[in-house]
Amino acid sequence: MSQEIRNLQPQQLWNKFADLNAVPRPSKKEERVIAFMKDFGKSLGLETIVDEVGNVIIKKPATAGMENRMAIVMQSHLDMVHQKNNDTVFNFDTQGIDMYVDGDWVRAKGTTLGADNGLGVATIMAILESNEFPHPAIEALFTIDEETGMTGAMGLKSGLLSGGILLNLDTEEDDEIGVGCAGGMDITATRDYNEEETPEFKIGYAISVKGLQGGHSGMQIHEGLGNANKIMNRLLFDGFENFGLRISEIDGGSLRNAIPRESKAIVAIDAIHEDAFIMEMAQESQYIKKELKTMEPDLEIHISKVDSPEKIMDLGVQEGFTRAMYAAINGVYRMSADIPDLVETSNNIARVVVKEGCIYIGCLTRSSVESSKIDLANTLRATFELTGCEVEFSGDYPGWTPNMQSPILKIMTQIYEDLNGEKPHVAACHAGLECGILGQNYPYMDMISFGPTIKGAHSPDERAQISSVQKYWKFVLEILKQIPEK
Repeated sequence: MSQEIRNLQPQQLWNKFADLNAVPRPSKKEERVIAFMKDFGKSLGLETIVDEVGNVIIKKPATAGMENRMAIVMQSHLDMVHQKNNDTVFNFDTQGIDMYVDGDWVRAKGTTLGADNGLGVATIMAILESNEFPHPAIEALFTIDEETGMTGAMGLKSGLLSGGILLNLDTEEDDEIGVGCAGGMDITATRDYNEEETPEFKIGYAISVKGLQGGHSGMQIHEGLGNANKIMNRLLFDGFENFGLRISEIDGGSLRNAIPRESKAIVAIDAIHEDAFIMEMAQESQYIKKELKTMEPDLEIHISKVDSPEKIMDLGVQEGFTRAMYAAINGVYRMSADIPDLVETSNNIARVVVKEGCIYIGCLTRSSVESSKIDLANTLRATFELTGCEVEFSGDYPGWTPNMQSPILKIMTQIYEDLNGEKPHVAACHAGLECGILGQNYPYMDMISFGPTIKGAHSPDERAQISSVQKYWKFVLEILKQIPEK
């Protein structure tokens, strides 16, 4: 771990972030980071609880003179999205994140940084450890599995917390105060198909799509970023009619909440059409690159000759699959009619696997309006069912409805203006925050979300702005001072 990270200001926060990032913490494999946080709380002599699903709660009494203030919950999630560049050798299950300073930014070498939501966790750890910052009674809530299902928030039972205000430290623009978020649902389409022996007159080709930025499938879904799964399907579409193209394998995307950066396919084509295939792929690739050149300047599309695959997909299923993939909605479905510039409903075609007689298509649909979420989910369901897929809805979680009359919102808005000489941007976001879920069992809590500036979350380009962390840290400390009386 580079010492230059630990020397950054505020040192209390960056040192805790460095400690945290030394602990592998993939979603659904949080055993080590749970133990790490449990040991941390106990080392401070504070009441530390691990609930039945793995959430960690650490309680710290108010500092002298703050005993009459409302108790607060400071909340962040322990897990992080694991993404790496194709040429990066890294094992997220065993290695800590390798960080470095790049001007005003902290980055990781070829992987996600874990600033989402590690900077929030580190903030709370620094407050818990220090005795120099005045604060009310704090219940620190560290949830698990936020990134792949929010099962930690869903499993948190009522009665464990008593704070009247919840500060969620999971927003990624330092001038923004979050008051609402989208809910989400996983849409999974699957079907089996018959594999056929590849005829002798066919030859094999590998197609790869890579170099896309990727990114957060909620916060960045409106930016016009390329989706590797949609690009790959565009290259394969009508391939049978033109070159006798038959699909053997496809492997595209990775995590449900990350815009897919890469896809690869193995296909077989008629040998007599090889020259036409090469020419057509080159031409279509140029069209796609030209369309995406502003947002995706590093997009690469490669085709290379390989051994002819032994098995290919049943032709009827292939034709239905490529048409369904073309028809399936990806990106923004509807903008909010009530909040300017807010995406209301969207879909990310996150994962596509075709292999050994099985098709798997995984999507994450988001919306701040429940009925619109179901409408888009049913649109996708109908699209995939038309081609014979079975479609499952799962992982449904609610959105967080904005409360513009929130007392803590008014306090924080004034603090931000006093510190920075300008008003903050009060907004709902299209990401999935845990506030909506937590509010089901703790409806009395006044909730707010904020954080430092983080760019490229859920991608290897993830980076945290050093100057923004300094600005955010001052904001946090001032908020703690001004929590109202009971």
